[in-house]
Amino acid sequence: MHYDVVIVGGGAGGLELAAQLGRKLGAREGRERVLLVDKMPFHIWKPTLHEVAAGTLDAHQEGLSYTVLARRNHFSFAMGECMGLDAAKQSIVLAPVINDTGKQVVPERTISYQHLVLAMGSGSNSFGTPGIEHAYLLESVRDAQRFHADWLGACAHASYAEPRSLGVAIVGAGATGVELSAELIEAHQMLLESLSDSQRFRLDISLIEGGERILGGLPPRISEQARVALERKGVRVMTGTRVQSLAQGQVITSNGEVPADLIVWAAGIKAADSNARLGLEVNRINQFVVDDHLRTSAGRIYAMGDCAAATWTEGKTVPARAQAAHQQGTYLCKLLFAALKERSFNEVFVYQDLGSLVSLGDNKGVGNLMGGLSGKNFFVQGLIAKWMYMSLHLMHHRAILGTGKTAVLALARLLQQRVSGRMKLH
Repeated sequence: MHYDVVIVGGGAGGLELAAQLGRKLGAREGRERVLLVDKMPFHIWKPTLHEVAAGTLDAHQEGLSYTVLARRNHFSFAMGECMGLDAAKQSIVLAPVINDTGKQVVPERTISYQHLVLAMGSGSNSFGTPGIEHAYLLESVRDAQRFHADWLGACAHASYAEPRSLGVAIVGAGATGVELSAELIEAHQMLLESLSDSQRFRLDISLIEGGERILGGLPPRISEQARVALERKGVRVMTGTRVQSLAQGQVITSNGEVPADLIVWAAGIKAADSNARLGLEVNRINQFVVDDHLRTSAGRIYAMGDCAAATWTEGKTVPARAQAAHQQGTYLCKLLFAALKERSFNEVFVYQDLGSLVSLGDNKGVGNLMGGLSGKNFFVQGLIAKWMYMSLHLMHHRAILGTGKTAVLALARLLQQRVSGRMKLH
């Protein structure tokens, strides 16, 4: 098989790039020239994985089929995982697709390309911590669903067993750790409403952070506001606490042992180890090193999103955020469309920090808008910040579905929640 543009990874940036480029080329050209590859059959916006884990978002309702998205946006889709790259021959190899019973559904395939975009995202960085196998990771939908199932089981156990308490330790107080804490508290409160007094149990959440403050990558004011909000909800916030090892039922830290029935690892990011075996230059956390056109060390191969190390300011790379992937996808759409039409394109990629928003549950949020290297930051909090946070999700859907379908989808989900409730208890 041959395609002019092959995009490996259907995350926020990769999917938006495929959709934008497919629509630009149109129904006649798009499907023949643009291919999106992903190892999953459906798409979920990664910033919502903590909601899937807590059960406040149903992955089966939220997930969007890549096949349907491909039809509507005029690109082709192939399910599979990239297991090899030959830059000289301009081809990639996709691993066979195996179903749950171990049967091969789709064989190994070789796909040639004119331009290749790597958008495989990243995973968690364990930093070599002993006992990491005792922790849950939130790298994919399957990870989130696995935690959700075990979380419901732990809640059921705690409602009958003494001392009627459930301990959760979350390692890493970045956006994922903070938002997961808030979602679990909200899920616990909704669950208690369905239990009698004799079945109610206490939820003890410990948020463990090695740095001096939570949300270390965001302005101090946001960090402090979030900390106050979490502590008011009963979260034990432990900053300046290094995790030394994990064990069954406990986290061993520099400030003592933290008991926990469930442990979630949300500290740091690291791209896949397999990236280093593709023959391209990578940094210490396996991200592809790219120039100001997002080109890797090999010709006609680009990288974007969490798997790319793009220079932002001196000593800093573009942060691993959805807004960065969105901006890179828009930029590469212009660059690749010009290349396909044999037009010159000399514009370089410049990342613009538009600020950050963090959800704290209960229709509350906190964040700064219009952020950047200079100029004022506008601080928002409460319901307005929560609405703005939710609008980011809708903006992503708008990029791949269009305004009309996004409005219908949002209304359908609102009505579904009115009928079945916001929390998924199965």
